[in-house]
Amino acid sequence: MNAVLDLAGLDALIGVLRTSGRTVIGPVLRDGAISLAELTSAADLPSGWGVDTGPGHYRVRRREDAAVFGHSAGPQSWKRFLHPPRRALVASGPDGFRPVREEPVDHAFLGVRPCDLAAIGKLRQIVGGPMPFVVAVECTEPGDVCFCASMGCGPSASGGYDLALTERIDTTGHRFLAVAGSPAGSEILGRLPSRPASERDLAQARADVEGAATRMGRAMPDTDLRALLAANREHPRWADVAGRCLTCGNCTMVCPTCFCVSTEDTNDLDGGALRSQRWASCFEIDFSVLHGGAVRTSGAARYRQWMSHKLGTWHDQFGTSGCVGCGRCIAWCPAGIDITEEAAALADVIER
Repeated sequence: MNAVLDLAGLDALIGVLRTSGRTVIGPVLRDGAISLAELTSAADLPSGWGVDTGPGHYRVRRREDAAVFGHSAGPQSWKRFLHPPRRALVASGPDGFRPVREEPVDHAFLGVRPCDLAAIGKLRQIVGGPMPFVVAVECTEPGDVCFCASMGCGPSASGGYDLALTERIDTTGHRFLAVAGSPAGSEILGRLPSRPASERDLAQARADVEGAATRMGRAMPDTDLRALLAANREHPRWADVAGRCLTCGNCTMVCPTCFCVSTEDTNDLDGGALRSQRWASCFEIDFSVLHGGAVRTSGAARYRQWMSHKLGTWHDQFGTSGCVGCGRCIAWCPAGIDITEEAAALADVIER
């Protein structure tokens, strides 16, 4: 089922999702960035705001139009709702230990980029849980650090969504091509004020998305990355990147697929205790501690572990790459380290 919505139709979509009992999460402008938060109406969306990105650089900017999805991936990903940064596991008190059970939230994600759509699929292989209602937004304006096309994860939405929107603003108005990808999506779309999509609507949307694929700011080398990394474990490039890497773990925190966790025990003054799970990073010095101490003590070893797992051994575990080409690790690295540049540096050696 295909249809065209205007801004009133987009607002109605949020309203229908909310009245169906779902908590709608989508992009908002907050604290100088495009963040993810609960939406109550289309007025909450970042109308007229875009972003400029680069290695170690992210800035919001005013657009010349009123596009609500005219921005690339922000610092937050949908991971924080599927795999929370911190989660209580077990509590103890005068009555002994008890598991902490959280009330489930029926989420609807609105504005999911194709790279993040792929990330949700990869992450749910690991953490499981109920699938939210997903409204994807196809990309027509990639950012400077985006490289989803070279990872096969965008800029078009290839599946895993309930509805997919493609935003277009031209002399005929501001509209969204809506394509249903599931029975639930068709049911919701049928309740919205809309008009049938014409062949022209479909062709324009297709051309916009195909054009975005040619304007990616980055690309991963066209080679077998798994074999490339396995063959270069002792390459001097690891020492080079270690001289720049701060081992801060920003790349793992903003990555939409990194899933490592640790547990913490805390006590209160009343004798109670709480065991919690929190996100962890392979850049932490204690992450690789075994009975004899840490295994990966150097920055070079820790960066190599992250990149080799993300692009290489993830295939062995889950059958795919762990990277979706969103570019967050590049934009939010304070040293401006570019994973595509590091892969290209290794690939040049292999190809000679």
